[in-house]
Amino acid sequence: MRQLQSRNCQRWSMTTMHLVQRISGLSRRTNMHFPGFCKFRPRVLIDVSKIDLRTTVLGFNISMPIMIAPTAMQKMAHPEGEYATARAAAAADTIMTLSSWATSSVKEVASTGPGIRFFQLYVYKDRNVVTQLVRRAERAGFKAIVLTVDTPRLGRREADIKNRFVLPPNLTLKNFEDLDLGKMDKTNDSGLASYVAGQVDQSLSWKDVKWLQTITKLPILVKGVITAEDARLAVQYGAAGIVVSNHGARQLDYVPATIMALEEVVKAAQGRIPVFLDGGVRRGTDVFKALALGASGVFIGRPVVFSLAADGEAGVRKVLQMLRDEFELTMALSGCRSLKEITRDHVVTEWDRPRIAPRL
Repeated sequence: MRQLQSRNCQRWSMTTMHLVQRISGLSRRTNMHFPGFCKFRPRVLIDVSKIDLRTTVLGFNISMPIMIAPTAMQKMAHPEGEYATARAAAAADTIMTLSSWATSSVKEVASTGPGIRFFQLYVYKDRNVVTQLVRRAERAGFKAIVLTVDTPRLGRREADIKNRFVLPPNLTLKNFEDLDLGKMDKTNDSGLASYVAGQVDQSLSWKDVKWLQTITKLPILVKGVITAEDARLAVQYGAAGIVVSNHGARQLDYVPATIMALEEVVKAAQGRIPVFLDGGVRRGTDVFKALALGASGVFIGRPVVFSLAADGEAGVRKVLQMLRDEFELTMALSGCRSLKEITRDHVVTEWDRPRIAPRL
């Protein structure tokens, strides 16, 4: 992953490079700060000559429990941006989630060919804009809405402030064309933060999840839940699933790594809706840990952006294959032939009681 991150970086703009280095560092400090908290308990002498990675997410069959998270403005990383990511996801037979802040529209992404795609959504002050975005996603054949709920305000992103971040003049947020949402103007700090403050509805609450269900029949995943209390509310308000996410460790400092919050959310959901992990996945072993702790699958973000910048569609294909191969190997070495065989007994965490009493 680090090689993908650094490869071909000289062709990026300084702002983009600063952004990638910053988010990578925050990810390691927060989402990846506890590499040793979870250890494996592999089983042996099990026939692992055949291993099945396939799974079902919201009724859709995919090749593996590794999906693509929404990441904004991908054409800043590569000229083909979301087009390349969509083709790579389809080739890997997995799900791509398109950011509402994408530099390619839902219609443009759909034009790349068949594939299972979700649409990430923020709720804006103008609810007509929300309705129009959902309608466009439906017409483009997207299969679910991923509602981001942890961003009533944008976190303090100091690199964006230092760089006075705005989109390059040749790029736009394509999903907002003809929706009269204004543009991201240059300011004395972060143009993105100013744009979000002016457009995103800070009064968003659980009742708006119910409202969203009145304007679409698509299943709604709630992204940004990291506590049991909110997990129970997500179930109560009819969410089709939960994405445990801390927004790439860029919203609120000192929140737990998502892998640390996962089991609390899984237990609160009590199997009534699926729970997914977003954030900190860099190896196939991370995927195994997440599934052992109760996740139904994982979403990856930064690895996609790094690989997209390094080699476009081929880079994204490679990173998906790398993670798949590592995950399959981890399953084999742990004695698991299918996803249902991955259980809590395959891992031990820092908060587990000792399984063997110490010698006196």
